Amino acid sequence: MDSSHPQEQHAETRLVTSGRDTKAQKGFVNPPVFHGSTVLYPTAEDLHAHRGEFTYGRHGSPTTKAFQETLMALEGPQCAGVGIVPSGLSAISTTLLSVLKTGDHILVCDNVYRPSRNFCNGMLARYGIETTYFDPMIGAGIDKLFRQNTRAVLVEAPGSQSFEMPDIRAIAEVAHARDALVIDDNTWATPLYHRSLDQGVDISMQAATKYIGGHSDIMFGTISANAKAWPMVAEGIRLLGVCAGPDDVFLALRGLRTLSVRLAQHHRSGLDMARWLAGRPEVARVLHPGLETDPGHAIWKRDFTGASGLFSIVLKPAPQKAVDTMLNTLKLFGMGFSWGGFESLAIPFDCDGYRTATKWAPGGPTLRLHIGVESVEDLKADLDRGFAALKAAM
Repeated sequence: MDSSHPQEQHAETRLVTSGRDTKAQKGFVNPPVFHGSTVLYPTAEDLHAHRGEFTYGRHGSPTTKAFQETLMALEGPQCAGVGIVPSGLSAISTTLLSVLKTGDHILVCDNVYRPSRNFCNGMLARYGIETTYFDPMIGAGIDKLFRQNTRAVLVEAPGSQSFEMPDIRAIAEVAHARDALVIDDNTWATPLYHRSLDQGVDISMQAATKYIGGHSDIMFGTISANAKAWPMVAEGIRLLGVCAGPDDVFLALRGLRTLSVRLAQHHRSGLDMARWLAGRPEVARVLHPGLETDPGHAIWKRDFTGASGLFSIVLKPAPQKAVDTMLNTLKLFGMGFSWGGFESLAIPFDCDGYRTATKWAPGGPTLRLHIGVESVEDLKADLDRGFAALKAAM
């Protein structure tokens, strides 16, 4: 999906106005959901030439077009196209298969989403593509890891679970000097708070299941690319035959319209909770780049305009049974995977078993928290009860 960009407006306005054609929609604010595979051609000549705005359901519809135009407007002028796929992991796998081939080498940040790592170690390795993992804090030092066949660098900012903040600008400068692509998993901040294509990234992916969907009710992925990378991504999507269902596209578009107000609440509540937790006696450390004490704060402040509601905490040493008692006591924090919805979540995690370029030794049990849109006072009270149960179980 390609589109020219409208005159630059504030992001909140672009989220509301882009991808809308009320005249074509008979006056309705939202486009209808197009359920369809076959698109009929008016003449044999049109059929032979594949002439028409839409040619087949897998390749798009007016609903997908509206979503793509809106996300492109949010990504900014560097965005040459947006691809829609059925999940965040599909965005990762489709991107990597689109830009890599047998014999290539890829550099991957050691703190990426674990399924990204599994795909590199599994599918890519099976196809003769080698992966080297690197310290997320390496910056320009990544130059030493490049080989003649290094084709891409995959980063995640901040990193999954542990929230280190790689210097994407420094990494991109080195990568582009070596004619390699830079790929960013931008799910945490979304292009509302981090226009990574403006920071030197060639391909920006999201698990739109999270904040774009916003309601924990869809599976969805997006791939945004600049002019250099978009032809490869578009071809990969076409050849792999990936697409998202029309109802999920509609729900993703609906979520995108309200992203600015929802993410602003996650930002405020997340930082409030992070600062409160940093003062708790049970907490050894809070992993949140928006905190002034975080090692990645300077990069976050330079490159990001906000934070989401996802971060982690390191508890002071405690037995697993006591941590489980704490989790079982919580009422407002649910235990479940994914994040980005309206609800708060808490899960324990341990990166030690799958980090290879860095050592994960936090010094205590770790919990990943997603701060939803509930009252922060109620969330604090819920965690306060949980901490009391933790202490009692020690």
